[in-house]
Amino acid sequence: MSDSEAAVEAKRILDANFRAEQPVRHFPTSFRDDTELPAYGDTPPVKQDDRRIVPAWAAGIAVASVGVGAGITGIGCGAWLVLQGLASITLNSVLMVTLPFAGLAMAATAIGGAISRARSAVTKNIYEGPVTNRTEIHNNSSTRGMFFARTRNDIR
Repeated sequence: MSDSEAAVEAKRILDANFRAEQPVRHFPTSFRDDTELPAYGDTPPVKQDDRRIVPAWAAGIAVASVGVGAGITGIGCGAWLVLQGLASITLNSVLMVTLPFAGLAMAATAIGGAISRARSAVTKNIYEGPVTNRTEIHNNSSTRGMFFARTRNDIR
């Protein structure tokens, strides 16, 4: 290739790749109000359009999915710990196997205690015979002591 052909090819490549075209117009992400502010008093409000990127329902679903994911992760970690305990034959693994049975026994004991207390709470008092109510007070009180005093009242 001759020098003149190389120069023409280089000019074509440069024009094809570095051509000065109209720049791409970018949309502003903020608004600046250049109007003059009043000398005294409050400034008038400027209308600002509400252009949300994400709709409210989509944000709600995203928050719910994060919560569900965190819960599932916690359950998975718990299952992993239980299975790790069961995988090794140690005192901890034996305790992990018996843990559900101990929980059931504790729940059964609590339910039985609640039922027995509910049954014993029902009382049936039957009084037979005369009832005498005496409200006579004889003032035979005596106080002894100076710093640690004790008062005794005789009510008959």
